[in-house]
Amino acid sequence: MSSDLDARLETIIRGVPTTMQVLQTARELDLPDWLIFSGAVYQPVLNHLTGRAPDYGIKDYDLGYFDASDTSYEAEDVVIRRVAEAFDPPLRDMVEVRNQARVHLWFEGKFGEAYAPLTGTAEALGRFVSPLFAVGVRLEADGRMTVLAPFGLEDLFAMRLRPNPRRPTNGFARTAASLSARWPEVSIEP
Repeated sequence: MSSDLDARLETIIRGVPTTMQVLQTARELDLPDWLIFSGAVYQPVLNHLTGRAPDYGIKDYDLGYFDASDTSYEAEDVVIRRVAEAFDPPLRDMVEVRNQARVHLWFEGKFGEAYAPLTGTAEALGRFVSPLFAVGVRLEADGRMTVLAPFGLEDLFAMRLRPNPRRPTNGFARTAASLSARWPEVSIEP
């Protein structure tokens, strides 16, 4: 992964007040193995590259954490409520928190595809529909920003959407259509 692209991503994310508020609050919550990922990270970059407002197109902020000690919905719901209480509206309804240790329990029922158990939050990034989406960030206690991108950041900064080469999924066409409607500048590679 290019450190130049990491630095560029960090500069863009630090320039989005709402995303930084989510990162700072998530840091204070100190959930195990947490990351902000998906649209909360790639959409501000696409907005920056296309001259749009920093928050354009952002419908939610995905906050993943990993706690295998209790994978019940009840335990996750306690965390969901705790996170919601940490935010004022409208972020209270926009931050979607999920325990990545339990995704395999509901994924197939919701999306019709098998999903093996994860061993950590970062592993989930490698299963996203496209490398463009597979980016997560965490704001560390000392203020540093950790950037995780198992496929690198080249696709994101090239505005290139292509299927995940490691995990083909039937959701790519739907996702591509949705992304193209909001950012028509993105090239789609089937």
